[in-house]
Amino acid sequence: MTMASKSDSTRDESDDEAADSTEPESALETARRQLYHAATHLDIDQNIVERLKHPKKVHEVTVPIERDDGTVEVFTGYRAQHDSVRGPYKGGLRYHPEVTRDECVGLGMWMTWKCAVMDLPFGGAKGGVAVNPKELSSAEKERLTRRFAQEIRGAIGPTVDIPAPDMGTNPQTMAWLMDAYSMQEGETIPGVVTGKPPVIGGSKGRDEAPGRSVAIIVREAIKHYEKDINEASVAIQGYGSVGSNAARLLDDWGANIVAVSDVNGGVYDTNGLDTHSIPSHHEEPEAVMGHNAPETVTNAELLELDVDVLVPAALGNVLTAENAEDVRADIIVEGANGPTTSEADRIFTERGIPVIPDILANAGGVTVSYFEWLQDINRRTWSLERVHDELEEEMLTAWDVVRDEFTDGEVTWRDAAYIVALSRIAEAHEARGLWP
Repeated sequence: MTMASKSDSTRDESDDEAADSTEPESALETARRQLYHAATHLDIDQNIVERLKHPKKVHEVTVPIERDDGTVEVFTGYRAQHDSVRGPYKGGLRYHPEVTRDECVGLGMWMTWKCAVMDLPFGGAKGGVAVNPKELSSAEKERLTRRFAQEIRGAIGPTVDIPAPDMGTNPQTMAWLMDAYSMQEGETIPGVVTGKPPVIGGSKGRDEAPGRSVAIIVREAIKHYEKDINEASVAIQGYGSVGSNAARLLDDWGANIVAVSDVNGGVYDTNGLDTHSIPSHHEEPEAVMGHNAPETVTNAELLELDVDVLVPAALGNVLTAENAEDVRADIIVEGANGPTTSEADRIFTERGIPVIPDILANAGGVTVSYFEWLQDINRRTWSLERVHDELEEEMLTAWDVVRDEFTDGEVTWRDAAYIVALSRIAEAHEARGLWP
């Protein structure tokens, strides 16, 4: 690394507060705690750490829409822009009832770290609207998206801030947003968002990219710990886009996928499941439990199965102080964002269970978004084979750098990833300086 490492001889105060708290930590609390912890391993200017604790901007807007019955309802939308020292802001837009300012700030910080660990020329952002998308018709979603696009139009752009799909949004949402932005600008600007349908400038392979990157990292972790993928057992919590694509690819590579689950619970077969015959959430919502298997498990039980690799790919904060002692997996690879609380992380470290962090494992999404952005700028489409090859190369490059830091620095995998990311961000800040 470009900065000298130093040992972490003491825990900072925020770690102790997390240990004493029984409340789930917020995304912002987690992101800041991870920033502090990574900084203890680096000879880094504390003024840079102080700057990275805060977002550069948070846009809060009201989004009024006319419902199908003629009534008007007003929702609140956010776009948190954390850091752009390495390039335009980049991050998803989510539609969910619990979207808040602080959640967007915390997730935006994670995007900063994720882009840096992958060495992409982006900073981090996140946004969304506090709404339950299940309660909206397709026409209402379109009106919401177009109005939201208008409200944040001055804050986004292909060289400023590039949104992407997230929870509750999809390629169609991005198509509406791109169209609304382009109509106001008077020209078609596909690069304003990523995750679009390929017919209007989206990239092939974007939807399955996060799951594909998780599978690649699981494969490399199995190899690193000198296991045979053909004999490795894997349990995956969450059978949405990330979990199903990771499961099927690992299945194709010879791994034994013994358990998968959705919101209702999971199926378990020690001889291995036929993942291609289990519908993903996109293909058939909540269909996992309908698959014929010898045993069923709850989502909580799946996390405690005796397997070689556990992939939490559903929600955040599922691995906690309450269940960390009961996890029996040899390796954990984070498919979801923030599935492991700080206290659970500490327990896993004490137990010697390696945790490969989300900012590396599921970074395929933002990486292929970068490919999409390049294709849009150059008006040149890539083949699916090229997307897969380029993603494989980027993931292996990032894995090698993080693995070297892990091996040389006597730190956890999470620390190693954050050291790589923070070193790059800090170096960029030092090079650019502080505007007077």
